[in-house]
Amino acid sequence: MLLLLLFTFVLAIFLGFELISKVPSTLHTPLMSGSNAISGITIVGALIAAGETDSGWVSYVLGTAAVAFATINVVGGYLVTDRMLAMFKSKQGGGKA
Repeated sequence: MLLLLLFTFVLAIFLGFELISKVPSTLHTPLMSGSNAISGITIVGALIAAGETDSGWVSYVLGTAAVAFATINVVGGYLVTDRMLAMFKSKQGGGKA
């Protein structure tokens, strides 16, 4: 079972790298926005896991860590998206955005 999980993980790494490397730069911003939306859903799930009272302290600690990491991911994603959108803004005040 562990070997199958490890194989799936390594396959996902290679597949993800190949897919991301083939995406044109003009599509990175919309993909980043979609990724941020998925991370927002992750925050909701992590909050539910952290608020679970029947599971003990392990669930509380892992849920809290998941909330922290997902929040960092969302904030970082929005900062990167904002920076990418700023690259498309006009250098002059009167041009197209």
